[in-house]
Amino acid sequence: MLVAVDVGTASARAGVVTPSGKLVGRAEHALELRRVGPDIAEYDSEQIWDAVARAVRAAMRLAGVAADEAVGISFDATCSLVVRDDHGAPLPVSPGGEARWDTIAWFDHRAQAEAEACTASGHRVLDFIGGTMSPEMEVPKLMWLKRHAPASWARSGRMFDLADFLTWKASGSNARSACTLTCKWTYLAHEDHGWQRDFLAAVGLDDLFERAGLPERASPIADALGPLNAAAATTLGLTTRCIVGVGLIDAHAGALGALAEFARDTRQLDRHLALVAGTSSCVMALSDAPMPTVGAWGPYHDAVFPGSWLNEAGQSATGALLDHVLRMHAAGGEPTPELHHRVIERIIALRASEGADLAPQLHVLPDFHGNRSPLADPRALGVISGLSLDSDFDSLCRLYWRTAVAIAVQVRHILDALRARGYATETLHIAGGHSHNPLLMELYADALDCTVVESSAPDPTLLGVAMVAARAAGLHADLQSACLAMAQPGTRRSANPAARARLERDYRSQLAMQRHRAELATLGRAD
Repeated sequence: MLVAVDVGTASARAGVVTPSGKLVGRAEHALELRRVGPDIAEYDSEQIWDAVARAVRAAMRLAGVAADEAVGISFDATCSLVVRDDHGAPLPVSPGGEARWDTIAWFDHRAQAEAEACTASGHRVLDFIGGTMSPEMEVPKLMWLKRHAPASWARSGRMFDLADFLTWKASGSNARSACTLTCKWTYLAHEDHGWQRDFLAAVGLDDLFERAGLPERASPIADALGPLNAAAATTLGLTTRCIVGVGLIDAHAGALGALAEFARDTRQLDRHLALVAGTSSCVMALSDAPMPTVGAWGPYHDAVFPGSWLNEAGQSATGALLDHVLRMHAAGGEPTPELHHRVIERIIALRASEGADLAPQLHVLPDFHGNRSPLADPRALGVISGLSLDSDFDSLCRLYWRTAVAIAVQVRHILDALRARGYATETLHIAGGHSHNPLLMELYADALDCTVVESSAPDPTLLGVAMVAARAAGLHADLQSACLAMAQPGTRRSANPAARARLERDYRSQLAMQRHRAELATLGRAD
C-alpha cells in the first residue's frame, strides 16, 4: 500500500492507495491559519505536521490497512515558506511574532515591493517565470524576511518549501525537490549549474545558502530519500519499512494524477492541459520543448514529468473568491459546505424559473487577489458592476452565480493566451475541489473551447502523490511507469451549444472590464 499526503490551503489530506491506483482510505484535518489584513497569512508548521499525522492515521484506519503494509509515502504541499534555525526549531516570520508562526502562506502578498524589485533586475531567471516575479514565489518572501525580520534571518539555518519540509520531517533528508526549487526558488533545472548566484546576490540574498541550508542540486521528483525515521514512523502510525519519496507542489501533483496516461507521450502533451482548481486554480500546460509565455510561470523543466516542460498559468483566488462572496454579502455567512450547497441549490431553482442566463446585468472581474494570469498583475483588484439595493438571499445567489461565470471565462482568457503562444489545446482535464461544484463544472464545459474531462479518481491529487510514492518504494522502474500503471480513466463532459453565445458575451464583457479598470487607474494617477 502507498500513503499519499496533500497539504492544501485549509487542510491536510491523506490517502491510502493500492498499486493499481485505487483510493481505499481518505481522511482530512484542518490547518490553523493566522491572518493579518489582506496580505499577510502564516501557518504553524508543527501544527501542519500534526494535521498530517492525524490524517494519515485516520486514513489507515478507514482503509483497514496494517502499518507494515505501507511501503511508500510522499507529500505534496502549497508553496508556503517554512523557516527554522540551525537546530530545526521554528522562527517567527513577522517582526515580534510568535515562533510557532514560522511559515509564510503561499498566497501571502507581503512581498509585492520585493517582487517588483526582482522584475526590475532584468535578470535572465525572469525568462523562466513568465517575465514577472510574483510575490507568491519564495525569493521575494526571502527578501522581505531579511529586510523586515532581521533577527529571524540572522538565526535561520534551514528554510524549506512546505513539501520539502514534510519530507525532511519524515526522513531527516535535507534534499529539495526539483519541482519546488525550479518553480519557486529560481533554480534552473535544465542547466548544469541550476542556482544563479549572481541573481541572488543582486537582490540581496548572497547569504541565502548559509541561511536556508540549500543543497547545490535539486533532487528529481519521486527519488527515494530513505525510510521514515523512527520519530516520524511513530507519529504517522507507520513503520521504518516505509520509503519516503521526493515530493512536489500540490498543483503539480494534481497535474500528475490528471494527465498520467500521457506520461510517455510527451509529443501529445501540449494538447492535454490540466486545471487543478480549489482555493486557487492552476492551468498546467506541458510540452516537449520550452514555450515561454508572458503571464504564465515557466517554462519549468522536470517539474511534473521527467523530460517535459511546464508553463503554469493561474488564478490566485477562485474557491477562495466564492467563499469571500458568501462572507461579504448581508445574506451570507461563514462559507461552510452546507451554505455553498444551499446557495447552489437555489441558483439551480432560479435558473429553472428565470432562465439559464441568470442576472446578465451583473458583471464580476474576479481579480480580488490580483491577476496571476494572463496579466501577471498581483496588484490588480476585483470589480463588481450592476449592483442594486437588493440584499436578500436571492441577490447573494445571483452574485455567486455571476462570480462563478467570471471564474470560468477567465480560464477561457488563459487558454486563449496559451493558444496564442502555440499550445494546441484540445482537452482540459479537471482535478481538485471545483469538480464537486456542479455550477463550475457546467461552466467549464460550456465556456471553454475544448473538451472537458473529469477524472474518475476520487482525488486525482492524492493519486499523483501515490504515483510518486510508488516509484520511490521501487514498485516501478521510473515515474512514468508508475503513472501508466496507476492512471484512472476520465469522463468527458458535454457542452451545451445554447450556452455558447451568452458565455461569449460574458467573456467580451470581462475583457472590457479589464480595459475600464485600466482607464480608471490612469485617471487616478493623473490626479
